[in-house]
Amino acid sequence: MACSVLQLHSVLCIQLQKPSTLRESVASRGFGLRCSAEFGRNWPDSGKRSKYRTGLQLTKRRVARSIVALRSSDEGSENGVLQVAKDKEVSDLAPKSSSGGSSFLTILCPLLKFLGGGDPSAPRNTFLETATTGVASMARLPWGSQVIPEAAAARTASGQPPKRLQLYEFEACPFCRRVREALTELDLTVEVFPCPKGSLRHREFVRATGGKDQFPFFLDPNTGVSLYESSDIVQYLFNEYGAGGQPTPGLLESTLVTGWVPTLVRAGRGMQLFHRASAQPPAKMLELYSYENNQFARLVREALCELELPYILRNAGKGSSERPALLQLAGSTQVPYLVDPNTGISMPESKDIIAYLFKTYGSDSSELVSA
Repeated sequence: MACSVLQLHSVLCIQLQKPSTLRESVASRGFGLRCSAEFGRNWPDSGKRSKYRTGLQLTKRRVARSIVALRSSDEGSENGVLQVAKDKEVSDLAPKSSSGGSSFLTILCPLLKFLGGGDPSAPRNTFLETATTGVASMARLPWGSQVIPEAAAARTASGQPPKRLQLYEFEACPFCRRVREALTELDLTVEVFPCPKGSLRHREFVRATGGKDQFPFFLDPNTGVSLYESSDIVQYLFNEYGAGGQPTPGLLESTLVTGWVPTLVRAGRGMQLFHRASAQPPAKMLELYSYENNQFARLVREALCELELPYILRNAGKGSSERPALLQLAGSTQVPYLVDPNTGISMPESKDIIAYLFKTYGSDSSELVSA
Protein backbone atom coordinates (compact mmCIF):
# COMPACT_ATOMS: atom_id res chain seq x y z
CA MET A 1 0.00 0.00 0.00
CA ALA A 2 2.87 2.37 0.78
CA CYS A 3 4.26 1.66 -2.70
CA SER A 4 1.00 2.84 -4.22
CA VAL A 5 1.30 6.13 -2.34
CA LEU A 6 4.81 6.60 -3.71
CA GLN A 7 3.56 5.78 -7.21
CA LEU A 8 0.92 8.46 -6.78
CA HIS A 9 3.59 10.91 -5.68
CA SER A 10 5.69 10.13 -8.75
CA VAL A 11 2.73 11.16 -10.89
CA LEU A 12 2.06 14.36 -8.96
CA CYS A 13 5.64 15.60 -8.93
CA ILE A 14 6.30 15.66 -12.67
CA GLN A 15 8.55 18.65 -13.09
CA LEU A 16 7.10 21.77 -14.76
CA GLN A 17 6.17 20.17 -18.04
CA LYS A 18 3.82 21.43 -20.74
CA PRO A 19 0.18 20.44 -20.26
CA SER A 20 0.33 18.03 -23.20
CA THR A 21 3.41 16.37 -21.75
CA LEU A 22 1.73 16.11 -18.37
CA ARG A 23 -1.20 14.29 -19.90
CA GLU A 24 1.11 11.88 -21.67
CA SER A 25 3.19 11.32 -18.50
CA VAL A 26 0.19 10.63 -16.29
CA ALA A 27 -1.27 8.24 -18.85
CA SER A 28 2.01 6.44 -19.49
CA ARG A 29 2.59 5.79 -15.81
CA GLY A 30 -0.70 3.90 -15.63
CA PHE A 31 -1.47 5.16 -12.15
CA GLY A 32 -5.06 3.94 -12.05
CA LEU A 33 -4.23 0.47 -13.37
CA ARG A 34 -1.34 -0.02 -10.99
CA CYS A 35 -3.37 1.09 -7.98
CA SER A 36 -6.20 -1.20 -9.05
CA ALA A 37 -3.84 -4.12 -9.36
CA GLU A 38 -2.18 -3.34 -6.05
CA PHE A 39 -5.43 -3.37 -4.08
CA GLY A 40 -7.16 -5.94 -6.30
CA ARG A 41 -4.71 -8.65 -5.37
CA ASN A 42 -5.68 -8.33 -1.73
CA TRP A 43 -9.41 -7.73 -2.16
CA PRO A 44 -11.37 -10.93 -1.49
CA ASP A 45 -14.65 -9.97 -3.18
CA SER A 46 -14.39 -9.66 -6.97
CA GLY A 47 -17.46 -7.42 -7.10
CA LYS A 48 -15.98 -4.99 -4.57
CA ARG A 49 -12.66 -5.18 -6.40
CA SER A 50 -14.33 -4.15 -9.67
CA LYS A 51 -16.22 -1.34 -7.96
CA TYR A 52 -13.08 0.00 -6.29
CA ARG A 53 -11.09 -0.26 -9.54
CA THR A 54 -13.70 1.97 -11.18
CA GLY A 55 -13.35 4.49 -8.35
CA LEU A 56 -9.58 4.57 -8.66
CA GLN A 57 -9.73 5.04 -12.42
CA LEU A 58 -12.05 7.99 -11.81
CA THR A 59 -9.53 9.36 -9.31
CA LYS A 60 -6.83 8.93 -11.94
CA ARG A 61 -8.73 11.11 -14.38
CA ARG A 62 -9.39 13.75 -11.73
CA VAL A 63 -5.75 13.83 -10.66
CA ALA A 64 -4.65 14.13 -14.28
CA ARG A 65 -7.02 17.04 -14.87
CA SER A 66 -5.83 18.75 -11.68
CA ILE A 67 -2.16 18.43 -12.60
CA VAL A 68 -2.83 19.95 -16.00
CA ALA A 69 -4.80 22.76 -14.36
CA LEU A 70 -1.99 23.47 -11.90
CA ARG A 71 0.52 23.78 -14.72
CA SER A 72 -1.58 25.75 -17.18
CA SER A 73 -3.54 28.12 -14.94
CA ASP A 74 -2.68 31.83 -14.77
CA GLU A 75 -2.61 34.23 -11.84
CA GLY A 76 -6.31 34.83 -11.42
CA SER A 77 -8.52 32.03 -12.67
CA GLU A 78 -12.12 32.73 -11.77
CA ASN A 79 -13.43 29.21 -12.41
CA GLY A 80 -12.62 27.78 -9.00
CA VAL A 81 -9.55 25.74 -10.10
CA LEU A 82 -6.93 25.63 -7.39
CA GLN A 83 -4.21 28.24 -7.79
CA VAL A 84 -1.34 26.60 -5.92
CA ALA A 85 1.14 29.35 -6.71
CA LYS A 86 -1.03 31.69 -4.60
CA ASP A 87 -1.95 28.83 -2.27
CA LYS A 88 -5.69 29.02 -2.43
CA GLU A 89 -4.98 25.42 -1.55
CA VAL A 90 -7.02 25.08 1.51
CA SER A 91 -10.15 26.97 1.17
CA ASP A 92 -9.75 23.61 1.39
CA LEU A 93 -11.46 20.40 2.25
CA ALA A 94 -14.90 21.93 2.52
CA PRO A 95 -17.34 20.74 -0.17
CA LYS A 96 -17.52 22.92 -3.28
CA SER A 97 -20.31 23.41 -5.76
CA SER A 98 -20.19 21.48 -9.01
CA SER A 99 -19.62 24.68 -10.94
CA GLY A 100 -16.76 25.84 -8.79
CA GLY A 101 -14.37 22.92 -8.87
CA SER A 102 -12.46 21.84 -5.78
CA SER A 103 -9.01 22.03 -4.31
CA PHE A 104 -6.31 19.51 -4.94
CA LEU A 105 -6.52 18.11 -1.42
CA THR A 106 -10.27 17.70 -1.84
CA ILE A 107 -9.70 15.58 -4.93
CA LEU A 108 -7.15 13.43 -3.12
CA CYS A 109 -9.14 13.23 0.11
CA PRO A 110 -11.08 10.01 -0.65
CA LEU A 111 -7.94 8.19 -1.77
CA LEU A 112 -5.87 9.43 1.16
CA LYS A 113 -8.63 8.48 3.59
CA PHE A 114 -8.71 4.95 2.14
CA LEU A 115 -4.92 4.53 2.26
CA GLY A 116 -4.67 5.94 5.78
CA GLY A 117 -7.93 4.38 6.92
CA GLY A 118 -8.47 2.74 10.22
CA ASP A 119 -8.63 3.99 13.75
CA PRO A 120 -5.74 6.43 14.42
CA SER A 121 -6.00 5.59 18.12
CA ALA A 122 -5.34 1.88 17.49
CA PRO A 123 -1.85 0.34 17.78
CA ARG A 124 0.24 1.13 14.71
CA ASN A 125 2.77 -0.69 12.58
CA THR A 126 5.99 0.80 13.93
CA PHE A 127 8.07 -0.07 10.87
CA LEU A 128 5.56 1.49 8.45
CA GLU A 129 5.16 4.60 10.61
CA THR A 130 8.92 5.09 10.85
CA ALA A 131 9.48 4.45 7.14
CA THR A 132 6.79 6.79 5.84
CA THR A 133 7.55 9.67 8.17
CA GLY A 134 11.26 9.19 7.39
CA VAL A 135 10.57 9.54 3.66
CA ALA A 136 8.53 12.66 4.40
CA SER A 137 11.44 14.23 6.27
CA MET A 138 13.99 13.35 3.58
CA ALA A 139 11.78 14.97 0.95
CA ARG A 140 11.81 18.29 2.82
CA LEU A 141 15.48 18.47 3.78
CA PRO A 142 17.05 20.87 4.66
CA TRP A 143 14.02 23.03 5.44
CA GLY A 144 12.56 23.18 8.92
CA SER A 145 15.48 21.49 10.67
CA GLN A 146 17.71 24.23 12.05
CA VAL A 147 17.68 27.86 13.08
CA ILE A 148 19.31 30.35 10.73
CA PRO A 149 22.16 32.35 12.36
CA GLU A 150 20.44 35.75 12.15
CA ALA A 151 17.36 34.42 13.88
CA ALA A 152 19.41 32.67 16.55
CA ALA A 153 21.11 35.98 17.32
CA ALA A 154 17.75 37.79 17.42
CA ARG A 155 16.23 35.27 19.84
CA THR A 156 19.29 35.47 22.07
CA ALA A 157 19.16 39.27 22.09
CA SER A 158 15.44 39.91 22.42
CA GLY A 159 13.81 36.57 23.19
CA GLN A 160 10.37 35.58 21.95
CA PRO A 161 7.72 38.17 20.96
CA PRO A 162 5.88 39.56 24.04
CA LYS A 163 2.61 37.95 22.93
CA ARG A 164 2.66 34.51 21.34
CA LEU A 165 1.99 34.29 17.62
CA GLN A 166 -1.06 32.25 16.59
CA LEU A 167 -1.33 29.82 13.68
CA TYR A 168 -4.53 28.14 12.48
CA GLU A 169 -3.62 25.21 10.25
CA PHE A 170 -3.71 21.47 9.81
CA GLU A 171 -0.76 19.11 9.70
CA ALA A 172 -1.33 17.57 6.27
CA CYS A 173 -1.49 20.90 4.44
CA PRO A 174 1.75 21.52 2.46
CA PHE A 175 1.32 25.30 2.68
CA CYS A 176 0.83 25.18 6.44
CA ARG A 177 4.01 23.09 6.47
CA ARG A 178 5.82 25.91 4.67
CA VAL A 179 4.92 28.30 7.50
CA ARG A 180 5.94 25.81 10.20
CA GLU A 181 9.30 25.36 8.47
CA ALA A 182 9.82 29.12 8.61
CA LEU A 183 8.88 29.19 12.29
CA THR A 184 11.53 26.54 12.97
CA GLU A 185 14.17 28.51 11.07
CA LEU A 186 13.26 31.65 13.01
CA ASP A 187 13.20 29.82 16.36
CA LEU A 188 9.74 31.20 17.14
CA THR A 189 7.27 29.78 19.63
CA VAL A 190 3.68 29.83 18.40
CA GLU A 191 0.23 28.84 19.56
CA VAL A 192 -1.16 26.27 17.13
CA PHE A 193 -4.90 25.83 16.67
CA PRO A 194 -5.42 22.70 14.56
CA CYS A 195 -8.21 22.91 11.97
CA PRO A 196 -8.79 19.38 10.66
CA LYS A 197 -11.65 18.59 8.32
CA GLY A 198 -14.73 18.30 10.54
CA SER A 199 -13.31 20.83 13.01
CA LEU A 200 -15.65 21.57 15.90
CA ARG A 201 -14.16 24.89 17.00
CA HIS A 202 -11.21 26.43 15.21
CA ARG A 203 -12.51 26.60 11.65
CA GLU A 204 -15.50 28.60 12.78
CA PHE A 205 -13.15 31.11 14.43
CA VAL A 206 -11.17 31.47 11.19
CA ARG A 207 -14.33 32.07 9.16
CA ALA A 208 -15.60 34.63 11.67
CA THR A 209 -12.26 36.43 12.00
CA GLY A 210 -10.78 36.28 8.52
CA GLY A 211 -13.91 35.89 6.44
CA LYS A 212 -13.03 32.65 4.66
CA ASP A 213 -12.28 29.00 5.28
CA GLN A 214 -8.67 28.95 4.09
CA PHE A 215 -5.44 27.77 5.70
CA PRO A 216 -2.95 28.65 6.99
CA PHE A 217 -4.36 31.62 8.84
CA PHE A 218 -1.92 33.64 10.95
CA LEU A 219 -2.42 36.20 13.70
CA ASP A 220 0.22 38.39 15.33
CA PRO A 221 -1.31 40.00 18.44
CA ASN A 222 1.82 42.14 18.81
CA THR A 223 1.14 44.09 15.61
CA GLY A 224 -2.51 43.30 14.89
CA VAL A 225 -1.57 41.68 11.57
CA SER A 226 -3.64 38.80 10.20
CA LEU A 227 -2.68 36.93 7.03
CA TYR A 228 -3.86 33.99 4.93
CA GLU A 229 -1.32 33.35 2.15
CA SER A 230 1.57 31.13 3.27
CA SER A 231 4.18 33.01 1.21
CA ASP A 232 2.97 36.32 2.68
CA ILE A 233 3.14 34.85 6.19
CA VAL A 234 6.70 33.62 5.67
CA GLN A 235 7.85 36.98 4.32
CA TYR A 236 6.14 38.79 7.19
CA LEU A 237 7.79 36.55 9.79
CA PHE A 238 11.25 37.13 8.33
CA ASN A 239 10.72 40.88 8.00
CA GLU A 240 9.35 41.23 11.52
CA TYR A 241 11.35 38.63 13.46
CA GLY A 242 14.17 37.51 11.18
CA ALA A 243 16.68 40.31 11.81
CA GLY A 244 16.99 40.96 8.09
CA GLY A 245 17.55 37.33 7.18
CA GLN A 246 15.93 35.32 4.41
CA PRO A 247 14.41 31.83 4.38
CA THR A 248 16.73 28.99 3.48
CA PRO A 249 16.95 29.02 -0.34
CA GLY A 250 14.19 26.92 -1.85
CA LEU A 251 11.85 26.91 1.15
CA LEU A 252 9.15 28.83 -0.71
CA GLU A 253 9.79 27.51 -4.20
CA SER A 254 10.07 23.82 -3.32
CA THR A 255 6.55 23.49 -1.90
CA LEU A 256 5.06 22.83 -5.33
CA VAL A 257 7.54 20.02 -5.96
CA THR A 258 8.16 18.20 -2.68
CA GLY A 259 5.73 19.90 -0.31
CA TRP A 260 3.10 17.27 -1.15
CA VAL A 261 5.34 14.31 -0.31
CA PRO A 262 4.62 14.23 3.46
CA THR A 263 0.89 14.54 2.76
CA LEU A 264 0.98 11.64 0.32
CA VAL A 265 3.32 9.19 2.02
CA ARG A 266 1.60 9.80 5.34
CA ALA A 267 -1.71 9.07 3.58
CA GLY A 268 -3.36 12.25 4.78
CA ARG A 269 -2.69 11.82 8.49
CA GLY A 270 -3.33 15.05 10.34
CA MET A 271 -6.18 16.01 8.00
CA GLN A 272 -9.41 14.56 9.45
CA LEU A 273 -10.95 15.10 12.89
CA PHE A 274 -10.99 11.91 14.98
CA HIS A 275 -14.61 10.90 15.48
CA ARG A 276 -14.19 10.52 19.25
CA ALA A 277 -12.30 13.77 19.79
CA SER A 278 -13.55 15.77 22.75
CA ALA A 279 -15.95 18.56 21.86
CA GLN A 280 -14.36 20.77 24.53
CA PRO A 281 -10.70 21.87 24.61
CA PRO A 282 -8.55 21.23 27.69
CA ALA A 283 -8.49 23.99 30.29
CA LYS A 284 -4.81 24.70 29.53
CA MET A 285 -2.92 24.43 26.27
CA LEU A 286 -0.56 21.49 25.92
CA GLU A 287 3.08 22.21 25.09
CA LEU A 288 5.11 20.40 22.47
CA TYR A 289 8.85 20.68 21.93
CA SER A 290 9.36 19.91 18.28
CA TYR A 291 10.88 21.09 15.04
CA GLU A 292 9.11 20.84 11.73
CA ASN A 293 11.16 18.27 9.88
CA ASN A 294 11.70 15.86 12.75
CA GLN A 295 10.18 12.57 11.65
CA PHE A 296 8.87 11.55 15.08
CA ALA A 297 7.57 14.98 16.07
CA ARG A 298 5.47 14.86 12.89
CA LEU A 299 3.58 11.83 14.22
CA VAL A 300 2.67 13.67 17.41
CA ARG A 301 1.55 16.80 15.55
CA GLU A 302 -0.70 14.61 13.39
CA ALA A 303 -2.38 13.24 16.50
CA LEU A 304 -2.80 16.70 18.02
CA CYS A 305 -4.43 17.85 14.80
CA GLU A 306 -6.77 14.86 14.56
CA LEU A 307 -7.90 15.56 18.13
CA GLU A 308 -8.14 19.32 17.46
CA LEU A 309 -6.05 20.00 20.55
CA PRO A 310 -4.61 23.53 20.71
CA TYR A 311 -1.00 23.56 21.84
CA ILE A 312 2.05 25.74 22.31
CA LEU A 313 4.62 24.73 19.72
CA ARG A 314 8.10 25.32 21.09
CA ASN A 315 10.41 24.96 18.11
CA ALA A 316 13.68 23.37 19.15
CA GLY A 317 15.59 22.90 15.92
CA LYS A 318 19.36 22.71 15.72
CA GLY A 319 20.77 25.90 17.18
CA SER A 320 17.54 26.81 18.97
CA SER A 321 17.46 28.91 22.11
CA GLU A 322 14.85 26.45 23.45
CA ARG A 323 17.31 23.57 23.64
CA PRO A 324 18.87 24.47 27.00
CA ALA A 325 15.40 24.63 28.58
CA LEU A 326 14.49 21.31 26.95
CA LEU A 327 17.70 19.74 28.22
CA GLN A 328 16.95 20.88 31.75
CA LEU A 329 13.34 19.70 31.53
CA ALA A 330 13.79 16.36 29.77
CA GLY A 331 17.42 15.46 30.36
CA SER A 332 18.11 15.55 26.61
CA THR A 333 17.42 17.72 23.58
CA GLN A 334 15.54 15.02 21.70
CA VAL A 335 12.11 15.81 20.33
CA PRO A 336 9.22 15.32 20.52
CA TYR A 337 8.64 16.12 24.15
CA LEU A 338 5.11 16.76 25.46
CA VAL A 339 4.07 18.70 28.54
CA ASP A 340 0.42 18.51 29.64
CA PRO A 341 -0.31 20.98 32.46
CA ASN A 342 -3.85 19.61 32.74
CA THR A 343 -2.67 16.26 34.08
CA GLY A 344 0.89 17.04 35.16
CA ILE A 345 2.23 14.54 32.62
CA SER A 346 5.49 15.14 30.74
CA MET A 347 6.88 12.56 28.36
CA PRO A 348 9.21 11.86 25.43
CA GLU A 349 8.83 9.15 22.74
CA SER A 350 6.29 9.69 19.98
CA LYS A 351 4.66 6.28 20.41
CA ASP A 352 3.95 6.88 24.10
CA ILE A 353 2.76 10.45 23.48
CA ILE A 354 0.30 9.37 20.76
CA ALA A 355 -1.13 6.62 22.93
CA TYR A 356 -1.49 9.08 25.83
CA LEU A 357 -3.21 11.72 23.69
CA PHE A 358 -5.84 9.39 22.27
CA LYS A 359 -6.48 7.76 25.63
CA THR A 360 -6.80 11.10 27.43
CA TYR A 361 -8.51 13.26 24.80
CA GLY A 362 -9.98 10.76 22.38
CA SER A 363 -12.67 9.18 24.53
CA ASP A 364 -15.25 10.03 27.21
CA SER A 365 -12.42 10.20 29.74
CA SER A 366 -11.35 13.49 28.11
CA GLU A 367 -14.16 15.22 29.99
CA LEU A 368 -12.07 14.88 33.12
CA VAL A 369 -9.49 17.37 31.81
CA SER A 370 -11.71 19.65 29.73
CA ALA A 371 -12.53 23.22 30.55
